[in-house]
Amino acid sequence: MEESSVDVTREMAVLEAELKRLEAEYNMYFAGRLPRPPWETRTRVDRLVKRLDRQHLPNYAERFRFTTLQTRYATFIDLWDRALRAREEGRPGPFAHATPAVDRRPQVKDRVLYVTTLADPLREMEKVEEMYERLAQARQEAGQDAAPLPFHKFVELIRTQIGSLRARGTEEVAFRVAMKDGKVAFTARALRGAAKNEE
Repeated sequence: MEESSVDVTREMAVLEAELKRLEAEYNMYFAGRLPRPPWETRTRVDRLVKRLDRQHLPNYAERFRFTTLQTRYATFIDLWDRALRAREEGRPGPFAHATPAVDRRPQVKDRVLYVTTLADPLREMEKVEEMYERLAQARQEAGQDAAPLPFHKFVELIRTQIGSLRARGTEEVAFRVAMKDGKVAFTARALRGAAKNEE
């Protein structure tokens, strides 16, 4: 029983490392540093996820860790596949990089581009994902690097901001992506009730 638990812990560590590697390889591919998507690494991660999913995980901590990794992987897969489709269709996707070509578009006006509220980013991953995409699109529009940080680090940033604002007594946090003076502004503020929601 104990040996099986050690095996699961070892496999979980391998999955975590392979998932980080897969994310790095996809980031390199979308940045133009790899000639093709990392299908081999993705297949390895997929097999690991399926194998662990079939195993009985009696330990609560291991189950939670696996569920978190599985959710993260599923979110990445969705994001990567959408980015690949966008690239095939000639559209800018979540990982599109701004080209250094001369920008002939009119001056970017100050405006709010996206607003959402979050209480628990791990349970509201669709909102986090959409916010990441909107932020990337806004940065691209402003001529900045579209994806300044990998998605998992963005999720950690959101969790940290929610954690620090929650410590001050708020249940939900409002996030806003706006354009100000031609630059992208990404802000978080505490919501304490309906009155704040209206603002």
